[in-house]
Amino acid sequence: MADLLLEIGTEEIPARFIPGALGELQALFSRECETQRLRAGQVATLGTPRRLALLAVDVAAQQEPLHQEVVGPPRAVAFDAEGRPTRAAAGFARAQGVAVEALEVRQLDRGEFVVASRTEPGRPTAALLPEMLPRLILALPFPKAMRWGTGDLRFVRPIHWVVALYGEEVIAFALDGVQSGRASQGHRFMAPGPVEIARPGVYEACLEQARVYADPARRRTLIAAALAQETAGVGGLLLEDAPLLEEVTFMVEYPSVVRGTFEAEFLSLPREVLITAMREHQRYFAVTDAKGALLPYFLAVNNTLARDPAVVRAGQTGARRSTPASMR
Repeated sequence: MADLLLEIGTEEIPARFIPGALGELQALFSRECETQRLRAGQVATLGTPRRLALLAVDVAAQQEPLHQEVVGPPRAVAFDAEGRPTRAAAGFARAQGVAVEALEVRQLDRGEFVVASRTEPGRPTAALLPEMLPRLILALPFPKAMRWGTGDLRFVRPIHWVVALYGEEVIAFALDGVQSGRASQGHRFMAPGPVEIARPGVYEACLEQARVYADPARRRTLIAAALAQETAGVGGLLLEDAPLLEEVTFMVEYPSVVRGTFEAEFLSLPREVLITAMREHQRYFAVTDAKGALLPYFLAVNNTLARDPAVVRAGQTGARRSTPASMR
């Protein structure tokens, strides 16, 4: 047995599509394994705006054998009075791929019948996966799909690379001209270029070196911790917003949080107006005092680390100023 890695590298996928796609990817893989009689251990899915990935540990080296028993003609038809097989028995045995001598007579509810037992050996997993993985990718459902170039393949966004590894072996197949391999891609801006994955077990570590946190749960934890730290820095409290936290988790690959400010005069606007403007237009988190009143701060989740956070802060503050001003 060996671990399995499948990564589908794409152009940026809308954040709202990713959680559902990861759930479907895991469910489809489980159904494929059941259909293909393939045993696997723990299965996990990982994803960012540019990749959907599946990691399965301890995938069996070959399918489970298939044992079949087929009921044939009645004994009286299959054998003559002297117990010799008839043409009916010979034809049934030939159709089932067994010798006439291997036929058994079984007492069933409706009488005695001949039964053919056969075992179909399992195929090697390495030979099965080149058929199974493309089928898995093409079966992924999305609220909206697209075509690109001159191909006929439809997917949520154009596919640029596919990583497919069973242990240290590449599972070779082509998908609309994209050949599978072991080369992933790092962060688009901070670590552009290929990232070679030697085996599934080092996938997350290799991507982290290339400024990509592939695990959404880890990104969410990092974002939550950074939000808490920045909020504490001004003696405030984060206005909890679980849906927004979920959304920004799937908008970034390497999150960083920047705290910005806006003029206190805008606090005269209705609370809901400010919160909606920050949340819906900019994906910013609001900050309150201990009594729940808004403070003139916001928290933004970026996809890059800025050399000078003050520059980012100034730019985002400027963008933030324009929205409340337009509501006067």
